[in-house]
Amino acid sequence: MHDTFDPNAPASAEGIFGLPDKPEDSRVVLIPVPWEATVSYGSGTGDGPSAILRASRQVDLLDRDTGKPYESGIAMLPISETVHAWSEEAKALAATIIEKGGTHGDPELEANLERVNHLGRLLNGWVANETRAWLECDKIVGIVGGDHSVPLGAIAAIADRNPGLGILHIDAHADLRVAYEGFTFSHASIMDNVIREIPTVAKLVQVGVRDYCEQEDNAIRDSAGRIRTFFESDVRRELLDAGSWRRVCNRIVAELPETNYISFDIDGLDPTLCPNTGTPVPGGLSFAEMVVLLRTLVDSGRRIVGFDLVEVAPDPTGASEWDGNVAARVLYKMIGLALMSNRGFPRAA
Repeated sequence: MHDTFDPNAPASAEGIFGLPDKPEDSRVVLIPVPWEATVSYGSGTGDGPSAILRASRQVDLLDRDTGKPYESGIAMLPISETVHAWSEEAKALAATIIEKGGTHGDPELEANLERVNHLGRLLNGWVANETRAWLECDKIVGIVGGDHSVPLGAIAAIADRNPGLGILHIDAHADLRVAYEGFTFSHASIMDNVIREIPTVAKLVQVGVRDYCEQEDNAIRDSAGRIRTFFESDVRRELLDAGSWRRVCNRIVAELPETNYISFDIDGLDPTLCPNTGTPVPGGLSFAEMVVLLRTLVDSGRRIVGFDLVEVAPDPTGASEWDGNVAARVLYKMIGLALMSNRGFPRAA
């Protein structure tokens, strides 16, 4: 397919990064999940996949860190109207609960809560089934959100095939709250759900965390080392005392097993890079720091067997594509590094 494709020309195809690839012919398949049911501050992440798709066509395809990822084939599936409809219904129902500060025993709000949780289970099943189908076709699968609740089904499917899986979690938040605001599958509960529901995940390593509650702090302390969090304030203090980011990255990566999944909430970056994300927090990684961290993971010989990019929200005024632009470049780096990490490994039978 790439015999007639000119990577130097302006993007002409409608696919992700302007590529003409079909999913069945691609090594990397991206599943867009336009879901933002339980957002509790800013909204718009349901439009993240379409914003990334639009902005991706401005990304140059020769990458200094990873070479030519596009040559392996990269395709994004069509955005599901069914998932979008589930999200719209769940978001409207959840808003009534969030506005009241809980259900307070109100029968109507209790029914709304149960419906939101039911729709969350439907979403998880849909994502898991889509992921398993493409894994069976020997694809590297990436999830493009949507809020941070969306990759649970994908992580479960990938962990089933990779017992002892590690997760590198880049985020401003720990996401270890138990059923935040009553929602079982809240965006703030994704890693709590992973730890509780997916025993084949051996290690959760968190980077960039700078906003968390006592419940989450206790979860980290009580995890017997299954959760290792590199808090932003600790890392920055070390760097300000003439520490080395490379040495910090080496310590982070040393905590991970051989086979890993990357869960990347865009708010793990400095919010100047993602100003419209739902819950921005001062601090965070620079783009260069992010690249060095992921490159350190790959250079260590560890594998990336799946990933997600979530919480990307476009400018609601439509005046700027900045959030989508940054996210598309993060996505291309992750794809390239995932491909690099799997060279020399046999594909599944």
